[in-house]
Amino acid sequence: MSAHHTLGPSSVGSVVLDIGGNTGALIIVTGPEWHGREIEISPKDQDPPLRTHVAVRARHVSSGTRYSAVFPALPAGPYVIWRTPTEPAGTVVVAGAAVTEIEWWQQP
Repeated sequence: MSAHHTLGPSSVGSVVLDIGGNTGALIIVTGPEWHGREIEISPKDQDPPLRTHVAVRARHVSSGTRYSAVFPALPAGPYVIWRTPTEPAGTVVVAGAAVTEIEWWQQP
């Protein structure tokens, strides 16, 4: 995981996803301890792995506040979630034309 950012919360309807065909979105739901931290992912079995990262933000939704990292447009397929620059934390499969959502409660 990378840097720590100070980011304001997003509001309902403020995140735009670009999905369709072979492109999906990934939402990683975390705890508040991840707020402002970046989560990195890369396509599984890619050598060298080209990583993408986004920051975890507070998301104000109708049920309250959720903390999540939103990857708005990813090619469908399996991805590695990175715990550290050299240690993977797990994998997730992103579906095309859909939003894949997982809960991830790893400590930062």
